[in-house]
Amino acid sequence: MDIFKKESVSSYMQADAKLKKTLRTKDLIGLGIGAVIGTGIFILPGNEAATHAGPAVAIAFLLAALVSGLVGMAYAEFSSAMPVAGSAYSFGSVVYGEIVGWILGWALILEYFLAVSAEATGFAAYFNNNLLSAVGITLPKALQAGPMEGGVINIIAVVIVLIIAAILMKGSAMSTKVENFAVVVKVAIIILFIVVGVFYIKSYNYTPFYPAEFHSGLFGMGGILTAAATVFFAFIGFDALAANSAETIDPGKNVIKGILGTVAIAVVMYVTFSFVLTGIVNYKQLGVDDPAAFAMQVIHLSMFNKLITVGALFGIFTAMMTMFIGGSRLVYALGRDGLLPKSMGTVSKKYGVPEKAIFVATIVQAVFAGLVPLSELASLINAGTLIAFAFISFGVIKLRRRKDIKNTGFKMPWYPFLPILAGSCSILFIFMLPRVTQISVTIWLILGFIVYFTYGVRHSKLQQKN
Repeated sequence: MDIFKKESVSSYMQADAKLKKTLRTKDLIGLGIGAVIGTGIFILPGNEAATHAGPAVAIAFLLAALVSGLVGMAYAEFSSAMPVAGSAYSFGSVVYGEIVGWILGWALILEYFLAVSAEATGFAAYFNNNLLSAVGITLPKALQAGPMEGGVINIIAVVIVLIIAAILMKGSAMSTKVENFAVVVKVAIIILFIVVGVFYIKSYNYTPFYPAEFHSGLFGMGGILTAAATVFFAFIGFDALAANSAETIDPGKNVIKGILGTVAIAVVMYVTFSFVLTGIVNYKQLGVDDPAAFAMQVIHLSMFNKLITVGALFGIFTAMMTMFIGGSRLVYALGRDGLLPKSMGTVSKKYGVPEKAIFVATIVQAVFAGLVPLSELASLINAGTLIAFAFISFGVIKLRRRKDIKNTGFKMPWYPFLPILAGSCSILFIFMLPRVTQISVTIWLILGFIVYFTYGVRHSKLQQKN
């Protein structure tokens, strides 16, 4: 048994040949914006302004986007050199060895599954509080929340997970059509919020821009850095683009365009949105579940409040769809390699999608969405993702040294400075996360080691090779 045994790129590409290549740059940007402009833009700017950074939350989003862009280039280089499913898991298995690849995959399972569940509970909150209530419908308390919040099950959260699963079962061509339409709608509504909101900005709401109560840690930047580490959740969707490399036409060119296009559009929208939001309402009032809708209420624009709700629902829907795709492809990749039951690694002949992997993802995500509140889900997401980001960033150095892996597509510029900078920033953000998040993810990783040594290593196809 050699737990650091490395997988070959050719074996992955051969196994993934059944997946249909249908995605182009515009589809990847649609998927990326679908994931990145979701719950993050409708909830995080307000919450982080109120608790960590004040109006300087716009700076936090800018920092998170810059690091995301750096890490995104590392992912794009890997996708160009090895266009396979599984993203960081597959990349890690090739350059670091199976055990590291498994831990990265295990960390990202946490990201994908909990992100979808968290998005589903956010969708349910907007749907129940701002849409159903507007037409005079109120669901029983038992159907609005899970046991941890005094209910039985969050039924809307479960239903939206099942609807998205049904769309994804029809193949990537169908899902991207739905995604692209929803992205156009939500981006239009966000732009409308920004344009209208500019006329209601009060300059005194920006004073102080970075409130003294948040000055802590490194050079007094602790509040902004903690906010940046937290809002990083908003940008992790680009990882799902790399997970779709095996289904992308000409990944050497299209993946980098998709990732950088996503980050560029997202940073402009997040920074502008945050700046306008904190200009309309004092940051101390923004610690609510629906800060954008709340801001419209404060300035007595009830019609725009309803539009913001529609935008939020479309935004969350598309974010769920992209993360759902990424998570199911990761489960497929782990099944493909025998680290999870091999049935997870099968592909539907009719639609060219990993049908059983989607089914498993649906069950897990629906259970968490129905029973666990948003705050508990969101607290676990970032740390596991940042671990994977650090390994992939530093992994570019190992990738360049592999003479057996040819890459005629995108390569990260300013090598090795940028890979080291991206990896170091990811590690810094891990240390800036709340302590409870760090502890929870440590427990998850320990569980991952247990699963690997009790099941994975004994069923691994790589370990069974001579």
